[in-house]
Amino acid sequence: MDKDNRIQATWRWPALLGLHLLAAAVLASWLLPASRALWDGAGLWLFQCLNGSLGQVPLWDGFWAVTSTRLSDALVGALMLGLMLNSRWVFRVGELRPALFTFLGLLLVLLVVRVLFNKLVGLLDWQHASPSTLVPGTYHLSAAFPELERLFELKDRSSRSFPGDHASVLLLWALFMGLFSRGWKRAVNFGLALLFVLPRLVAGAHWLADVAVGGVFIALTSFAWGYCTPLAGHIGNGLARFSQLLWGLLQRLPLLKRLRVISPL
Repeated sequence: MDKDNRIQATWRWPALLGLHLLAAAVLASWLLPASRALWDGAGLWLFQCLNGSLGQVPLWDGFWAVTSTRLSDALVGALMLGLMLNSRWVFRVGELRPALFTFLGLLLVLLVVRVLFNKLVGLLDWQHASPSTLVPGTYHLSAAFPELERLFELKDRSSRSFPGDHASVLLLWALFMGLFSRGWKRAVNFGLALLFVLPRLVAGAHWLADVAVGGVFIALTSFAWGYCTPLAGHIGNGLARFSQLLWGLLQRLPLLKRLRVISPL
């Protein structure tokens, strides 16, 4: 990669070790009986506060119902991608393609980490159902908005809610973007990730620990193995080489060729 490009495929030993220690500490805080009680109490309290706000104002309920759909997930993904490929936000023009391909590499690493961690969760019987299926008096958005449920599938329940897969992707994006941003832009990146996690918590698809323990553990471990080693960078370089023909084709399209990621010069 270009020396002026901040996204380099290299070993970052202190960060690699530190992220693993942090991920292990987060997971241990949930497994130890004393602190597990704190997680469970905080999770129940937060769910009752968030879900308890539903069922009173139709507009409020509708907002959380819409943001809990698969369609909303796709729009959030488009926004995340748009910010990543906006040369005025975090990455410079020459970094847009390396950023895109490196993040795709990180997502592949996350997929592997998630599969392995899910197997461990099943093996050690850490799995549990979501609060909406366990807590009496839950306001079910899927029942209140049957048409949205039928068309787009509302994510307000699960028999296997740990870990929070959706949260892990959002947190991985925030870690990657936050590494290269400063000040208020870094705060916005992390703030957006937390904001987009909220619908699952409000609807009751996940407990707090599913996000703050499971999602954080997967994101930290994936970022450690992906970015603090050359792995994601090498994957990104491979994707970049295979996509050369695609960029040439996209540069011929009148609207798309105006995008800096497609025509950087």
